[in-house]
Amino acid sequence: QVQLVESGGGLVQAGGSLRLSCAYFDGVFDSYAMGWFRQAPGKQRDLVASISWDGDYTIYSDSVKGRFTISRDNAKYMMYLQMNSLKPEDTAVYYCAGDLQSGVAVGARPHWGQGTPVTVSS
Repeated sequence: QVQLVESGGGLVQAGGSLRLSCAYFDGVFDSYAMGWFRQAPGKQRDLVASISWDGDYTIYSDSVKGRFTISRDNAKYMMYLQMNSLKPEDTAVYYCAGDLQSGVAVGARPHWGQGTPVTVSS
């Protein structure tokens, strides 16, 4: 069974930083793309960032470019999202995703984690 486990969410003031982590198991995503999505109340789930299996290719949404950094450590079966200069509009549940159909970028039907909430206060 494919399992993704997020951690690191919480409450932070605007301008602050958080680091989200996503653990996977048995190296199942070592050769595949992974990413972070987020879903605010009443809104659809949107891509935040995606990373290729080797970390060489990354994609960011326009709203987080220059503030967020996605990375991964396949040796530890981990993926991360460093979030700096946080804004109230970054408030959402953040989901880890892994795509067993692609090594480059996360597609439309990845495997999901359970989500971790991030709240940015103004």
